Amino acid sequence: MLKKLIVLAALPVCIAACKSRARSAVNYNNDIIAKENSLQPDVEATENKVAKFFDAGQYDSIALAGEHMERIVQKKIDEINALSTPDAKGISSFKAAVIEYFKFIKSLYTDYKEYGLADTDEKRTEVALDIQKIVNRKQDALNDLQSAQKKFADANGFRLEKK
Repeated sequence: MLKKLIVLAALPVCIAACKSRARSAVNYNNDIIAKENSLQPDVEATENKVAKFFDAGQYDSIALAGEHMERIVQKKIDEINALSTPDAKGISSFKAAVIEYFKFIKSLYTDYKEYGLADTDEKRTEVALDIQKIVNRKQDALNDLQSAQKKFADANGFRLEKK
């Protein structure tokens, strides 16, 4: 009888702990989404500027735009690394996938900078090919992130909103 009473008394505590774990996993996921979404205005503005700079042959401006975005994306990576990680299932795999995705985005802007700094047409063509490879891999990188995010959500008992 006493064992049943102890089990019944402990049950609400266990349920509360599980809900708390799921809630902190959801909050962490939402923080990551917010960091990614906060990049969008800068990404769109930079892409528009780079297209204009390219048309005008302003390679030094392309380099500056790339360097600016490198710093912005690195700041987001630093912020993600500084986030306290919840006690959640699969957190290390999810965080690693998030960091990898942000590094992927940063690599595009590193190449923009290198393109603008290239001192010959041959070097510029070489970097342009690298940029094209990155652009071609963008959907795969996003799919990898979304797959890791789904695994994290499934492991922690929450569902992702589709947008």
